[in-house]
Amino acid sequence: MKVKYDPEVDVLSIVLSDAPVEESDQDKPGVILDYDKSGNVVSLEILDASKRMGNPMSVEYAIAR
Repeated sequence: MKVKYDPEVDVLSIVLSDAPVEESDQDKPGVILDYDKSGNVVSLEILDASKRMGNPMSVEYAIAR
């Protein structure tokens, strides 16, 4: 998994797989889901990220136990 924030365009991208994107969909305004040819989510993008979350440059990673 890769997380990337681009402050110039204010987009947070979360890449779950390196599979090629076959289709993209924006079900909710500002959130784009990318799918592979089997319909699996490959990545998601959050547009205007700084307006939708506290600090898009801060990532906390935790393993649930």
